[in-house]
Amino acid sequence: MSTETPQNPQAGAVALAAELRKQFVSKLRYARSKNPITATMFDRFMALSLAARDALVERWIETQRTYYERDAKRAYYLSAEYLLGRALKANLTALGVHDEYDRMLRELGMSMSDLFDQEPDAGLGNGGLGRLAACFLESLATLSLPAMGYGIRYEFGIFEQAIRNGYQVERADEWLKFGNPWEFARPEYTVPVGFGGQVLHVPDERTGGFQVIWKPASKVIGVPYDTPIAGYRVNTVNTLRLWAARADQEFDFQLFNGGDYLRAVEEKNASEVISKVLYPNDSFEQGRELRLKQEYFFVACSIHDIVWRYTKQHKDFSRFSEKVAIQLNDTHPAVAIAELMRVLVDEHRVEWDEAWRQTVAAFGYTNHTLLPEALERWPASLFARLLP
Repeated sequence: MSTETPQNPQAGAVALAAELRKQFVSKLRYARSKNPITATMFDRFMALSLAARDALVERWIETQRTYYERDAKRAYYLSAEYLLGRALKANLTALGVHDEYDRMLRELGMSMSDLFDQEPDAGLGNGGLGRLAACFLESLATLSLPAMGYGIRYEFGIFEQAIRNGYQVERADEWLKFGNPWEFARPEYTVPVGFGGQVLHVPDERTGGFQVIWKPASKVIGVPYDTPIAGYRVNTVNTLRLWAARADQEFDFQLFNGGDYLRAVEEKNASEVISKVLYPNDSFEQGRELRLKQEYFFVACSIHDIVWRYTKQHKDFSRFSEKVAIQLNDTHPAVAIAELMRVLVDEHRVEWDEAWRQTVAAFGYTNHTLLPEALERWPASLFARLLP
């Protein structure tokens, strides 16, 4: 007969409440430099989010370690849109601590619903396509399937609507104005992305043929920001990696010293506009060029990341499609097929037929409509100029 003392559910609940309160007050103090009395409503929202994020991180690290140790086949989801919605309530529910935090906050004289209202809606999509992408990632995590999402970290998401003088007007959605408690910047994994320039054909003594080398005219740096995607009531936490565009050269000090202040930051502004706005107006030439730049930018960063992750555990590409599944969400990331071929053939020297076999086997594609206006087409001249 066991001599262990039966657990007291009430004592366990009291201990949990005390621990949650300790975490919350600690985040107020050390992350926001406030106490429960001086903290604003936004401070409290941030503290609660950071406390919940800590719980996610433990599961997140363990999930990624398990995938790596098992050399699991991973699904990579490429989408130009993610309509994630507010994350705090969803994450507390996924962690199974929503009600416990609610009771703790009420004991401190706070309303959880008021804190939920402080969170800006991450409007990185404009409807069904973006919401489907968000639900798909959450479902993959809930089913404990090894997966990762890729997209663009738009500085301004879908527009906000306001009424002025009886008319509806649109204004920028500054969802990152006060920071995002859920994301982690990963500057150690930046990716250079080229545009324009020329393609050189260099003799290859090894094969007797030639090697293709792209010399871009300009480069943009892709900086990844990772967000944990929690499965519902499971320990799996997958990753959404969003790419922000940064200039290859942030600041021209010589031009600035010479008094040409605008040109000193010209490259920075031109580069960062790529991840500025969700769906720029493409009714004119510059807008179409920016749309294509956006699509190639996040695709190039993502393919680079996928290939890098594969090569950490494999010496050649003979098993690439056994370990990698890349799902394209609509037409926006379709250039990924050409980009993977370019990377395999030109950068990793894989024979064309083998590269094509692996590419065909690795990709899947979802088309959401047959309406002509939704099926993107690009002039060959634009492709030749931007992506030679």
